[in-house]
Amino acid sequence: MDQVSLVIILLAALLIPLIMAKFKINSLPTAVMEIIVGIVIGPSVFNFVNTSDLISQLSTIGAIVLLFLSGLEIDFSLFKKRRTALTPLEQKNAVNTPKYSPVRLSVYAYSTIIVLSLLLAAAFKVSGLFSDFWLAAILFGTISLGIVIAALKEQELLSKAFGQTILLISVFGELVPMMGLTLYASVYGSNSQSLWLLLLILAVAALLLLRFKPFFRFYQNINKSTTQLDIRLAFFLIVTMVTVAESVGAENILGAFVAGIVLKLLNPSETTRERLDAIGYGFFIPIFFITTGVDLNLRTLLTSGKTLLLIPLFFLAYMVAKIGGYWVLKLRFKQANALAGTALTATTMTMVLAVLRVAKSMKTITSDQSGAFLLAALLTCVISPLIFNKFYSAEKEDLVKTAVHFIGANLSTVPVAQQLRKGWYDVSMYTNHPENYQTYHAQVPVTLMENFTAQDLQDHGVFDTDILVLGHIDAERNYELAKAAKAYGVRRIIVRFEDRNVLNEHEDELRELGVEVYNTPEANITLLRALIESPSTLLLLNDTENSIYEVRVLNHLYTDVQIKNLQFAQDITISQVIRNRKLIAPNGNTTIMYGDRLIFTGNKQTAAQIRQALATAN
Repeated sequence: MDQVSLVIILLAALLIPLIMAKFKINSLPTAVMEIIVGIVIGPSVFNFVNTSDLISQLSTIGAIVLLFLSGLEIDFSLFKKRRTALTPLEQKNAVNTPKYSPVRLSVYAYSTIIVLSLLLAAAFKVSGLFSDFWLAAILFGTISLGIVIAALKEQELLSKAFGQTILLISVFGELVPMMGLTLYASVYGSNSQSLWLLLLILAVAALLLLRFKPFFRFYQNINKSTTQLDIRLAFFLIVTMVTVAESVGAENILGAFVAGIVLKLLNPSETTRERLDAIGYGFFIPIFFITTGVDLNLRTLLTSGKTLLLIPLFFLAYMVAKIGGYWVLKLRFKQANALAGTALTATTMTMVLAVLRVAKSMKTITSDQSGAFLLAALLTCVISPLIFNKFYSAEKEDLVKTAVHFIGANLSTVPVAQQLRKGWYDVSMYTNHPENYQTYHAQVPVTLMENFTAQDLQDHGVFDTDILVLGHIDAERNYELAKAAKAYGVRRIIVRFEDRNVLNEHEDELRELGVEVYNTPEANITLLRALIESPSTLLLLNDTENSIYEVRVLNHLYTDVQIKNLQFAQDITISQVIRNRKLIAPNGNTTIMYGDRLIFTGNKQTAAQIRQALATAN
């Protein structure tokens, strides 16, 4: 019978995504659908499945893997202080000043969530509806990081300020309740040990982090398909941290969550994360969600009048606890998006399941109360994404074109600037020659400056750009300005060197800094050789309709997809794939991986849009 129930669960896990795709059910997260299906196939409706020891063990592993992957989702780079948050164009179009950074907004927003959660928990305790103050406060403060990430990815918002802000609020919505749950279990749990022993978890995590810090540096050189060392390391971290957590009286999910953070800090490759996602979301996690639904016996829950009352009240508490974030988000984002973001952060499921699992094992909550909390959480997962998708629209700062600043207005730079202005670029040029300004300012936006010192350029906002092109004829000046711009934090710098002697002296230094250099005579030689060896090159260069493009693939919608299956495969021709600094000659069966650099040709109008779509981080 155990095997039959497991087969039914796995069949349901297989069919759910297929049915959702068939009927275009995009508003509900897959996890919510899995719980709903679990309710249907469980004792609540058809009673096809009953949980057994085997299924319970697999479900527990699913919960552990889910929390591990949640820890792995945290992007710690968002907490790093950035020298400049916005380019000049973003500053012009931003609704508010850049002092409201994603980190600051998220701290303010989650602080309001903590305060409101405590007040709501106190209200439930005073009213007698739910007497466990601390457990209620933890539950009301939870946010489902996985569901939030899925919604942000679908809208391609993870690389934008709005998406980063909502993501950070959600990170706090898992980290803070997780710490609160650990303290709660340590204080009120019957098997808890001394609180100071919990520090051993952090000590072991730090030890593992230091021990395996260089792992991924040499991993690629020794890995084989029969070893999968990165996956072995991941499960070693999970089992070790879970064992340590249980040994000091903490919950296994805390150990799993910390293990995910440790692996994240080790900086694994994107392919490692994708394989771990495949293992987790392909097998263990669906069993956990479906089993959660199976364990919910609605026939029993809905016969209790108090439970029927608690479900809408808990739902309102989940929503109201997050409402303070609306006024915080309005400090930077437009009103509709503040509402959309607030609604999305009200989504809660993952940590609710984890908290309820611990509370039931501690016998501090009844089955009816647990069911009410869970059904209310399900409602947030249905309603909150609908509100988010209804009200969200792109912010002005997200519609800004890529800024390109040229230092030097001359015959080499002006024609390039004119062509770039026709695409997805906002071009500005700067010159210190009055005669060049008179010649070119009517053709492209040119600013006349008296001096080209690094401090003058910085004061005039010239270094506040996505791409800086140093096209001045003075090679020594270009070299000094390139170093100053790199120190300032310019993302990409391209430098012209007409004097080969100066280039020879500084080329290695600049390349180590990540500065791109070019020399016009050498470029002409390379072009002439290409014309001799490949006569069709001239046709491509003179073609007014098509051009050559390079793009780094950061959009997960186009990773793990064969070239022939790309939705725009007929519109472009991919000639080279650069992966791990190696050239790959692609064909239709070549699979695009995250981080690949594609060199392709295509129509100038459609190719620019395709390039932008591929490069959008989500």
